[in-house]
Amino acid sequence: MKFWLCGFAAMFFMLSPVVIIPQTTTFDFNKDKVGDPPGGFSTALTGRGRPGKWVVLKDEASPQQGNVLAQTDADPTDYRFPVCVFDGLTAKDADITVKFKPVSGRVDQGAGIVWRYKDKDNYYIVRANALENNVVLYKVQNGRRTDLPLKGAGRTYGQKEKVASGQWATLRVVAKGDLFEVYHNGNKLYEVQDGTFKEAGKVGLWTKADSVIYFDNLQVTVK
Repeated sequence: MKFWLCGFAAMFFMLSPVVIIPQTTTFDFNKDKVGDPPGGFSTALTGRGRPGKWVVLKDEASPQQGNVLAQTDADPTDYRFPVCVFDGLTAKDADITVKFKPVSGRVDQGAGIVWRYKDKDNYYIVRANALENNVVLYKVQNGRRTDLPLKGAGRTYGQKEKVASGQWATLRVVAKGDLFEVYHNGNKLYEVQDGTFKEAGKVGLWTKADSVIYFDNLQVTVK
């Protein structure tokens, strides 16, 4: 009888679907020391110019009224993309959200999310720009940045969207397989379908040229 029960339990376990519970990791930078780089992150530079300067600052106007992660080097080199990625997590399918505030920049005020990051020259990135008032999704392949066509609309250079300078906003991307959904302030803007990078990679943050950007409450849910 015991053997039958054990066998039945084993068969039931094998036939039962495996339930994967999404794991969420949140970075609010409140445990990091003000003036230092964020713990557990590494930085890189795509393109040319000075490396980015990623430091933790205090911003009482932030969503959490505490620490934020800031990219503060305002080198105006146009093809300059400072990147800051978390080393302790890799993901293929993920729901990634960050709060951001464009602080300054005459060439650009671009704030972005990076995912499936392989190295400084190969990754996906979606960014919101307060000077251009648009949200664009790119792939960076072998160091070359290319905007990707929107599903059902073609290559439109992303989508026009009001992005306010000096104000906190939310950027979100949901990656599942080769389909990416893009959101700004909770509103879904568009979808992009692309199969360039199929493997899991790191997740992080991105700016462009002389953009000084504050980031807070980076949240990654791995599916």
